[in-house]
Parts: sequence; C-alpha cells; structure tokens
Amino acid sequence: MDGKKLFLIIGALVVAIGAAFGVNTLMRGSATPQSQAAAAAVPQGPDILVATRALPVGTIITPDAVRYQAWPQALVDDKNYFLREKTANGSLVGTVVRNAITAGEPLTQGALVHPGERGFLAAALGPGMRAVTVSVSAQTAVAGFVFPGDRVDLSLTQSITGDDDQALYVTDTIVRNLRVLATDQRTTSKNADGKDEVLTYALVTLEVTPRIAEKITVAQVMGKLSLVLRPLAEDTAELERAIAAGEVKVPEDAEGEKRLLLEIKSRPSDSDVTSTTGGEVSPWARRSKPSTGGNGGGSGARADVQQGPVYSDRAGSAAPAAPVYSGPSVRVVRGDQVSVVPVGGK
Repeated sequence: MDGKKLFLIIGALVVAIGAAFGVNTLMRGSATPQSQAAAAAVPQGPDILVATRALPVGTIITPDAVRYQAWPQALVDDKNYFLREKTANGSLVGTVVRNAITAGEPLTQGALVHPGERGFLAAALGPGMRAVTVSVSAQTAVAGFVFPGDRVDLSLTQSITGDDDQALYVTDTIVRNLRVLATDQRTTSKNADGKDEVLTYALVTLEVTPRIAEKITVAQVMGKLSLVLRPLAEDTAELERAIAAGEVKVPEDAEGEKRLLLEIKSRPSDSDVTSTTGGEVSPWARRSKPSTGGNGGGSGARADVQQGPVYSDRAGSAAPAAPVYSGPSVRVVRGDQVSVVPVGGK
C-alpha cells in the first residue's frame, strides 16, 4: 500500500471521529434545556398529608397510616388538604375514615370524622357490623393495657349450682378477634400531649356482628366478662383455625390469599367456644354439670339420662372418681344415694 492511500484512510477516520463527537455533544446540549424546562414546569408546593396505605371506611387513623409529602403547588387545595404548617402534630390520630382513601392519596377534611363529632362511632363500624358496650374492671380489662384499635377475645366466667349445692365453676371463651372501638369515651390511647397513656376504665365498646351482639348481651347477665388481649401477629394462626373449622376456602392465587388474610384479621368469630372447669384447676372442684330438677323432697327419687362417663363430684373427695360406665345410662338419686344403671340393664 503506497503512502497516498494510507494518508486518505487516516484522514477519513479522523473526519468520522470528529463527526461522531460533534453529534454527541449536540444531542447532550439539546437535552439539558429540555430537562430543565420540564422540571421548572411543575414546581413543588407545600407538604401535605397523604395515606401510606389503603384506608378503607371505618379505619382509625394511627401515626403510621399517614405521612407528609411535597405536592405540586397548582394542585394544592388550602381549604381541604392538611398542610404541614397548618396541622398540629398528631392531631389526626384517632380520627376515623368516612370515605375510602387509596395509598398515596391526599387526606381531605371531609374524608375524616373526629372524636366527639356526630356519626363518629357509626363511621368507625365496618359494613354489616354493630357496636356493643360491656362493663369491665381493671382486673377483667388487662389492667388498662387494652387500647382502641386492639383485638381481644371475650371470656365468660360463671358458676352453676345443682341440687347438691356444690357449684360448677366454668370459664368459656365465647368470642374471638373483636376490635376495640373505645374505652369509656376515649377512641385513642393518646393524651393531650400525644403520648400513650394507660388508664383504668369501666366500659369498653366492641365491634361485633348482630348475632354476636345478642350473645354478649345475654352473657353479661349470666356471669363476669373478661377481655383477653390478642397479639399483633396472629393472622397465620387464625387463618389455620378458620380453614380447619371449614369456615373459609383457601384461594389459589396469592392476591386472593392476601385478601383472605385481611378478612380473617378483621372478622370476629364465635364458632369455636372453648371451656375450662374448676375440676381442671383443682381436684376438689366439680368438673361435670350438676344435677337439677326432681320432686323437691330429699327422700324421693330422681332420674337423669346422660351420655358418656359418670364422675363422682361429691364434696370432700380427694380427686374425681373414674367413670363407672361409658355408654348411655340413667343416674338414679334416692336421697344421698346415687346409682347408675346402663340403658337396657336392670
């Protein structure tokens, strides 16, 4: 290759490199003013309160449910939005969502109901739910450590006395997973300074279904009601219980399972009643249902038909006796003498 051809090739390369560099510089120079113009076209305005997650109707606002975010000045509504400089810190905690709010959406004045305002408690209730109030004490309300928004189980303690005057003491967990709406007339655990304050109270208002409201109303005249505080992380255990009881069907998709967990978390249940009797606590206490009825005389005879084992629960026995018969039987009482006759026997 002679020198003339080599010189032409090198010159062509230099021209190509210079052209590419010039085009690249021109493109970058034209993009920079456009980016600056776009940024200047939407000036950021003041900080306003927005929802950090979806807030359905009836949600009680907590500190982690909202946050401040800069909003375009042209879209800010000073009369309806909660601006940082015009909203006291923690002033919205304890308010209730009246209209559903999506994640990232600004909170508005009309979307929230404040405690003490008309319709506050009704707004806090979920669709189809009711509010019922029960009497409690420091002992039956976890020493005041149950706050609005917590979840509790409800236990009923009562004594049942039979003809032998020996009472059966029993505690039943009658309802699970109830949401606490208010303690006395407080709908938040915060005091005037915005700090959590533990106080004793005499009344607790719970969110229930109409059927559970009837059960609780009857339970209040039967014995003493106690609140049992539930842990925050109970979703999985409650879902497994509901599946085992046949109350729900497991969806196939992940989104459906998420909705199911949310439903289980917010739904009270009265289908799984558990009981503990005095005989399970002390061998001196009765563990079976006492006999009632008869002709009112001590020398007469009384017959009670029963299914399953018969236990001795007379006062003074050191421990419950072994079952004398495990099938259907008739227990005959003559004064203080008791005999058990199997059905079909003599």
